Amino acid sequence: MANRIIGQKIRELRMKTGITQKQIAQFLGVDQRTISKCEKGELQFRVDHLERLGQLFGIPLGTLMNEEIPLVNLNITFGADVVQAEDLNAIADIQKIALNLDQMQNFLHKNKAEVDFKL
Repeated sequence: MANRIIGQKIRELRMKTGITQKQIAQFLGVDQRTISKCEKGELQFRVDHLERLGQLFGIPLGTLMNEEIPLVNLNITFGADVVQAEDLNAIADIQKIALNLDQMQNFLHKNKAEVDFKL
């Protein structure tokens, strides 16, 4: 059940951004059939692959793995015909920085609220 939900989320993100299974396969260094099977829930994505996909799509790993958390609509699309695996790696690295920044801002905001409350 969880494999199918994770696969559906990855497929949805991939389709929204215009990335092909072949491009994802090259990005992760796996065969395209592996991506197809994972999206169908027949195979489980490896955790390190889920982490990289989360970075690529700007989605925290917990969001990908938790069926209760809906995906946030992305406002980005990639030119599917021109994006290479190294481009996806660069995009994933940038998204990772953005995710880390967002997490730090949430942490600081939460801690500031706790400090203000104690005063």
